[in-house]
Amino acid sequence: MSAAREIAGRHALVTGGGTGVGRGIALALAEAGVNVTICGRREAALAEVAKESDRIFPVAADVTNEAEMTALHDKAEAARGPFDIVIANAGMAVSAPAHKTSLTDWQRTLDVNLTGVFLTVKPALAGMLARKTGRIVFVASTAGLKGYAYVAPYVAAKHGVVGLMRALAAETAKSGVTVNAVCPGFVETDMLEESVQRIVEKTGRSAEEARAGLAATNPQGRFIQPEEVASAVLWLCSDAAQSITGQAISVSGGETW
Repeated sequence: MSAAREIAGRHALVTGGGTGVGRGIALALAEAGVNVTICGRREAALAEVAKESDRIFPVAADVTNEAEMTALHDKAEAARGPFDIVIANAGMAVSAPAHKTSLTDWQRTLDVNLTGVFLTVKPALAGMLARKTGRIVFVASTAGLKGYAYVAPYVAAKHGVVGLMRALAAETAKSGVTVNAVCPGFVETDMLEESVQRIVEKTGRSAEEARAGLAATNPQGRFIQPEEVASAVLWLCSDAAQSITGQAISVSGGETW
């Protein structure tokens, strides 16, 4: 049985579902027959994704706000049943040498990329444990597996996400709930374009040169596509992956393993 047929009819939450990787994951899940609640701060972007499938339901919420995330869970589960799948994908990054990184930028990066992940999954955990089933997938990064210069807060946060994933996997191993992370390299999204623009502004290199430099970090010499990340997530959500938990799966063309 295909992964798509196995998970049809389930209910999933995808944070950061309005753009990029989150959008790709939401569309892949919906195509597999999953009812998908997407959240983010930009209502217009969420609404555009929801237009692409009648299985996608947008809810505006900030992953760093515990009250908003609790309310999102309550509202979505009342409408479509408990979450069987939670994909914590929302993220952001700033770039600066560590000694020039402000405390504000440091804290905001950790709030979104690490605390936001915790607040995304916390309301769903008790129900999953009681039902003895569930799939939790964190969208981390190769930055959770290695270091990159000039993005210290992001690297620290993503390492924290991988650590959180392993802790939750240990807690839930006997429950039927699995907890994993996918760790993409540079993915062709709006966030990548923002990185390219920062490189252009700070180094004077052309956009083409900046893109080539980022693509070169992947041994395959290319950018990862959102659909590739979505495919890995889809498999982790399937019954075929019931023995896979506590894993940080690199989707990076061999950059990390």
